[in-house]
Amino acid sequence: MQKKHKRNPFAFLLCMALIAAMPVTLAGCSEKAQDSSSASVSEGSEYEVLGEGETEFTFLVVDAEGNETGYEIHTDEAVVGDALQELELIAGDESEYGLYVKTVDGITLDYDTDGKYWAFYVDGEYAVSGVDTTDVTEGAVYSFKAE
Repeated sequence: MQKKHKRNPFAFLLCMALIAAMPVTLAGCSEKAQDSSSASVSEGSEYEVLGEGETEFTFLVVDAEGNETGYEIHTDEAVVGDALQELELIAGDESEYGLYVKTVDGITLDYDTDGKYWAFYVDGEYAVSGVDTTDVTEGAVYSFKAE
């Protein structure tokens, strides 16, 4: 006697839905992996070395087209903004809120004019303080991204 198996249509639909969702889930994971890796500096990266001093950090600039330029900064300054201004990598306007950075690595963005601004990041995270009040940390990655 041959045994018949009754198929459950719900189980079949559930399996199909899970299979259909896999590419979306995997794509989301790879995008997050790419985003988080942009904050780190890969081994063997060759950046232009600027400045003189005992403390070293990485400075990344991401322009409006997504092009990235990196620098290895050496400084004795205590504040990131001071180190970057000394090397003429950033410039802006002083206000009651601190330095409003408008020019980074020779590229000027002005929110009032073009709707874009320079966002400051520390180790891949949006900074909670301005560049002119952020202390230099050995080995840190500081970034300005056009947004």
